[in-house]
Amino acid sequence: MKISKYIWILGIAVTAAVIIVPIVLFVPEQTPPPDDPWTHVPNATVHTDHTGLMVGPYETGMEVTQACLDCHPQAADQVMHTSHFTWESDPVYMAERGETITLGKKNSINNFCIGIEGNWASCTACHAGYGWTDASYTFSEQDNVDCLVCHDNTGAYQKGKGGYPAEGVDLAAVAQSVASPSRENCGGCHFKGGGGNAVKHGDLDESLAFPTARIDVHMGEYGFQCITCHQTDAHQIKGRAPSVSPGDLTQENQVYCTDCHSETPHADQRINEHTDSVACQTCHIPTMAKKEATKIHWDWSTAGQDIPEDTHEYLKIKGSFAYEKNLPPEYYWYNGSTSRYLKGDPINPDGPTDMNAPKGDINDSTAKIWPFKVHRGSQIYDAVYNYFLVPTTAGEGGYWSEFDWDKALRLGEENSGLKYSGEYDFATTQMFWPTTHMVSPKEDALQCVDCHSENGRLDWTALGYDGDPVKYGGRPLHPPTTQLLPQEDAQQ
Repeated sequence: MKISKYIWILGIAVTAAVIIVPIVLFVPEQTPPPDDPWTHVPNATVHTDHTGLMVGPYETGMEVTQACLDCHPQAADQVMHTSHFTWESDPVYMAERGETITLGKKNSINNFCIGIEGNWASCTACHAGYGWTDASYTFSEQDNVDCLVCHDNTGAYQKGKGGYPAEGVDLAAVAQSVASPSRENCGGCHFKGGGGNAVKHGDLDESLAFPTARIDVHMGEYGFQCITCHQTDAHQIKGRAPSVSPGDLTQENQVYCTDCHSETPHADQRINEHTDSVACQTCHIPTMAKKEATKIHWDWSTAGQDIPEDTHEYLKIKGSFAYEKNLPPEYYWYNGSTSRYLKGDPINPDGPTDMNAPKGDINDSTAKIWPFKVHRGSQIYDAVYNYFLVPTTAGEGGYWSEFDWDKALRLGEENSGLKYSGEYDFATTQMFWPTTHMVSPKEDALQCVDCHSENGRLDWTALGYDGDPVKYGGRPLHPPTTQLLPQEDAQQ
């Protein structure tokens, strides 16, 4: 009788254990409140009205620069030591090549417009300087620094060949308007890289001048300018592009999400465990080219035909194109460093030549899965020496006026220093662009099932896994502390 008297207490204890133990074991551990990212966002620069300071008139851009230097005597020299002016990187040792190199727009080959050598006057319309029309350009003249291209606030400033102000620009009005750089200033070149809007980058185009939150939550909802993240010290702008910052340079002076956000920003610890292996951008940028289609393929071999033209399909001077809107990224391991094809390197005879492949793999503890736009193309190479060539496309005798590849390559030989055998063909290439802009609102971020499902967007075996790590286990660098089941398994 004594035992039966207390059996109900035992029953309550057992029932409570049945309820509480699974909760303790399987409810995700909650993290402390994340850091407040707003504490890291810089205050906007106080604007100074220059109307009475820059009275003009000004006949040339150089005269404007001279006037700027009266009050900002160090500014031009600072700009002249940046890659925006030199178009060349700092020296970097490339272990896989066993040599130290410098690289930049000045001397590189890409799979868009190919290269600037011999095409200076046209390409340097996006140079932060004046007068770069040939190989003899001097980078030591302070008056050649273009202050207006970054500081114009009228929206009317345009640059022409050689980087000179376009005809008809009211230089006094522009000079009086100067202010901190806006998205329109930066986008005047960066939205149109590669020869037009949305050509080069999948996450940079003219829609970012005045975006909605759906296109980019930082710019559209919170009013960020480019310089909010790409902060500047003595005109050195934070941020690196892997196309012209080879090797470990890409990691130096870089912009990171964690400049403002915590390493573990999510309330759900299971999601925080992803951040050792998955870049923030992978989940928070599900698609790029949200409003403007981006170029994903460029075939130079079809140029020169007299057939109907369309900016997104075919131009006689450039060949055939393919564009895509709402483009899902491709995913690769990336440790922040890149390899780089250099002038004179042999092409890959067995497939596409990688122009700037991301480094890293599943066994690299510093690498994460990143989203990329991959631009694929077909471009001209020397059929005897088996390296890519830099044809002269713009200007007198260039391909765009003569439509003669042989003549364009002979002119290019003089400017690039690459010997031309007289025989050419076309070979495939691919170029990788990390996707970091066009961050979606959090409710549009990828969900578990977008990756951990039968038709998920990640190719796990291509990334080096045995299969979906939920079922086969993750990489052994950081063992998980909780278990995350895909949605369909959790409901069974």
